[in-house]
Amino acid sequence: MNVLILGANGFIGSHLSEMILAETNWHIYAMDLSSDKIENCLNHERFHFKQGDITVDKAWVTEQIKNCDVILPLVAIATPAVYVQDPLRIFELDFEANLDIIRQCVKYKKRIIFPSTSEVYGMCEDSHFDEEESNLVTGPIHKERWIYSTSKQLLDRVIFAYGKHHGLIYTLFRPFNWYGPKLDNIFNSKPGGSRVLTQFIGNILRGEDIMLVDGGEQQRCFMYIDDGIHALMKMIENKNDCAKNKIFNIGNPVENISIKTLAELLVKNIKQYPKYSEMASKTQLQTVPAEKYYGKGYQDVSLRVPSIQRAADELGWKPAVNLTDGLKKTLDFYLA
Repeated sequence: MNVLILGANGFIGSHLSEMILAETNWHIYAMDLSSDKIENCLNHERFHFKQGDITVDKAWVTEQIKNCDVILPLVAIATPAVYVQDPLRIFELDFEANLDIIRQCVKYKKRIIFPSTSEVYGMCEDSHFDEEESNLVTGPIHKERWIYSTSKQLLDRVIFAYGKHHGLIYTLFRPFNWYGPKLDNIFNSKPGGSRVLTQFIGNILRGEDIMLVDGGEQQRCFMYIDDGIHALMKMIENKNDCAKNKIFNIGNPVENISIKTLAELLVKNIKQYPKYSEMASKTQLQTVPAEKYYGKGYQDVSLRVPSIQRAADELGWKPAVNLTDGLKKTLDFYLA
């Protein structure tokens, strides 16, 4: 099998590339702007990498879509601060660039595995979000935070329509707060410049207090990256068409904690690393209003819990790594 991974140097793309090379005989054709996270893959005989931009190197992308069996367009900006500060950048890359890829998959009759997002559910009030039944609820236009969610949601709808009316074979997967090694650069000091777990680790290592937006009472279900990649491998393999034209929540509903609790866990755990113990001991948790931290265009969600029954039934998948072990592996990567 030939697999095209656009955004291979990202968090998901880098881990997926490593697992494909380690566990299959598939060939990977890959593109990204840089290659620091996939250094271990670059010299592999089945890894064919081009450093480039999908919005510029369009001829290369088209040629690989023609030649590959499965297409994974993983290029996107997934940092909440950017949703508010530069919403048109989100629209242009996350929506427009990916729409072009989707249309080529239709044209050349290629199977696509597309990263939707848990954010499409928005402020849905269901206790567990269901892929087929839950309403997708977002806020008013001036809350620019939702441009990421609605861009992804519209692509979900476009893909579904192409599948129903034009024969596109697809799988949509919705990650719920995946974390682990290579998530973000912990030395990015810009507030909101990283996702929450790496933002907090960076705060501690830089000797900064942790800023809890609106007190950090929001709850999230955190899932270790290896569990997500195992689910993706099953989708790519697609044994007995188990993933054909289906949507899957991929998360760990058991590990549902508040952002404040996550911060407390990180402070506690980093104290166990002698080099950083003193820094962690000095870290204070501070409350900051969302408007001050992100800007007026931000709006938050108090609870986000996935139903993963479909992934269990159709893919034979369930998460296996608990939060304690996952955080240990993550901190060992960044700190040990």
